[in-house]
Amino acid sequence: MSIFEIFLLSLIQGLTEFLPISSSGHLILLPQLMGWQDHSLELDVAVHMGTLYSVLIYFREQLWEMMKDSLAYIFAGFSKKYYTSNVKLSLMIIIATIPAIIFGFILKKMGQECVRSVKIIAFTSIFFGILLYLADRLPKHLHSLNDLTMSKGFLIGIAQAIALIPGTSRSGICITAGRFLGLDRIAAARFAFLLSIPAILGAGILTTADALKSDTPLFTMDVGLAIVFSFVFGLLAIQFMMAYLAKYSLLPFTLYRITLGIALLFIF
Repeated sequence: MSIFEIFLLSLIQGLTEFLPISSSGHLILLPQLMGWQDHSLELDVAVHMGTLYSVLIYFREQLWEMMKDSLAYIFAGFSKKYYTSNVKLSLMIIIATIPAIIFGFILKKMGQECVRSVKIIAFTSIFFGILLYLADRLPKHLHSLNDLTMSKGFLIGIAQAIALIPGTSRSGICITAGRFLGLDRIAAARFAFLLSIPAILGAGILTTADALKSDTPLFTMDVGLAIVFSFVFGLLAIQFMMAYLAKYSLLPFTLYRITLGIALLFIF
């Protein structure tokens, strides 16, 4: 691929992984709209690793505290004395990841091509865009991340599993579920982004395993550029979303999703 193609691919992945507009849907649409061949597995790994690094860097302080508290809890023999909010959040992320693992395994057995059509992307973009708006607008008692229970965290995990269908948006449906469950915008987005860490890591490991089966080298200049570009754009997307949600609603993303879905139905 040319540097421009790598740049555009990284831009799409970096931004749409954290904006509630579906990274998988846009990555499927990009080659079709631009007349390109599908990108290689190696580049797929690279752009996912880049966005993984971006969320790790942005939340590095919280992740460090979560790791320290969780290790202290384990080494203390799971004593309630060491069960902090960071331990609770760590366990919640693990539990909420389970539905995506199960659904991802089922989808891999069925064959992912069954859900990669443009029509499916169009309908999921519209439907889950409307749900995003409704979740953001319905009156509710707002809660912080510390108020999130294990059961509610698991429900958000089930929502994340649905995002394996292109066009749904992993961050979008997690924020939607969080808002329906009473989280404020910042808390819903923070949990969605933290929950993306095992999801992106898992996708990267599976794709790497598939790439290693091919004869092409896994580490090339193209791969390096894709990692750097997607890291930068992913970090910018997270910073933008956290600042934006502190002041504004999710309506613009709903309008974009509906417009995109309608356009796809007419074009294709």
